[in-house]
Amino acid sequence: MIHPVGVALAWRRLYGRPGWRVLVCIFIHDWGYWGLANMDGEEGEDHPETGAGIAGWLFGAEYRDLCLLHSRHYARAAGVAPSRLCWADKMSILYEPWWFYLGRAWLSGELFEYRRNCEKAGVFPGRGSHRAWFEWLRGRLVKLGEERRGDAVEYHG
Repeated sequence: MIHPVGVALAWRRLYGRPGWRVLVCIFIHDWGYWGLANMDGEEGEDHPETGAGIAGWLFGAEYRDLCLLHSRHYARAAGVAPSRLCWADKMSILYEPWWFYLGRAWLSGELFEYRRNCEKAGVFPGRGSHRAWFEWLRGRLVKLGEERRGDAVEYHG
């Protein structure tokens, strides 16, 4: 429940105050992760479909795409830029204390999955501490969000 608050704060930092429809999308965009065994594997790739389906039903195609295209995977497959929600989602880490993020990520298993992916990609050594990894990740995601916010698909809600 904390993640959407961080996403809303990041949205505000990047784009200004979100409208109420965008706030609903921020709240539901990751609901598709519930019950999945992994977040970055094949199962996790489809997670935006749940929030996108709900947003589309409630508000129409524009908001469906806001949720669906928060996934860089879906945006690449569609041949379009990710939505603004992608970069706010990435930058939300700025608003979580390290101890809370690491505790939450440890409980969900995503900490180990993400660290393995970073090690496999050669971007962060597997032997570094969780806190050092968090600080590295936070810096990388905040920089990415700041750099890419102008490239994102804009929504008017």
